[in-house]
Amino acid sequence: MGKRHGDIDKSKNKVNLFLDSGAFSAWTRGVEINIWDYIEFIKQHVDVLEVYANLDVIGDHGEDKRIAAEKTFQNQKIMEEAGLSPLPVFHVGEPFEYLTYYVTKYDYIGLGGMVRVPKATLLPWLDECFEKYICDIRGIPRIKVHGFGMTSFWAMLRYPWFSVDSTTWVKTSRMGSIFVPRFKDGKWDYMKDPWKIAVSSQSPTAKEVGKHITSISPRQRQIVLDYIHAKGYILGKSRFKEVDQSYKLKKNEQWFGKKPKDKNAKRIVEVIEEPGVCNICQFRDELNIIYFQDLERYIPEWPWPFKKEQKVQGFF
Repeated sequence: MGKRHGDIDKSKNKVNLFLDSGAFSAWTRGVEINIWDYIEFIKQHVDVLEVYANLDVIGDHGEDKRIAAEKTFQNQKIMEEAGLSPLPVFHVGEPFEYLTYYVTKYDYIGLGGMVRVPKATLLPWLDECFEKYICDIRGIPRIKVHGFGMTSFWAMLRYPWFSVDSTTWVKTSRMGSIFVPRFKDGKWDYMKDPWKIAVSSQSPTAKEVGKHITSISPRQRQIVLDYIHAKGYILGKSRFKEVDQSYKLKKNEQWFGKKPKDKNAKRIVEVIEEPGVCNICQFRDELNIIYFQDLERYIPEWPWPFKKEQKVQGFF
């Protein structure tokens, strides 16, 4: 049978997705996710879901962590009894008896609750997780481990994750910055924490020495430009003008800053003369995605051994 106009060939466009329950985002907003709605959603889309996480429960501290860990465990069982195979999730501060169970019973688990946790707390916790429970005496992980909300480069490079997720790439680009690998001996070094440099023409850091591409040394600026050009992008060029608030933006223009409360005040328009990472946020998105793709190629092939004595690099 021939295809009708508008039909989609799903066999050519199929992708496998990793579904996070969204429990952390819901918790921060004070919203509760119904587990049966979550189960129904998974069943409706299971054909495109390669992995889907358990509906975890976020605790605060102390005894709340044990209560949350038990509720998360019960949700795991509810979802399994409903015919699903969710990824178990263990959080910072929860009793290690739950991690022991997950490591024993499953071949792929997730570690969560790490967002906003200071390094002084997170590093010893992760060291204990990997050294005592996840890895064997050689440091080789016994199971696959996913890192939820992995925003710390030092943690990405220190532990043998099978997978991680993070919104760092897009948050960084929308704040006007890009990630640039360290440059040493004529080569890009992805095994050290990257340099986060502001490039946006609207960035408030433009006047801060050492923070913006316009305020770093000429040598540093050339390294950043070389990296941008090597990935097929350019810095770009803009000019600015004052207009009335009734002004209608043209195709190559965008507003600079927020609209003034005073209706008679002028507004600033950014005129994009040459599109580039300084004035197009989508280009910064793409460049940061490329950075993480390159980083993935430099990380040793999983499974690789965890070595507790290895030095943790500083972020900048």
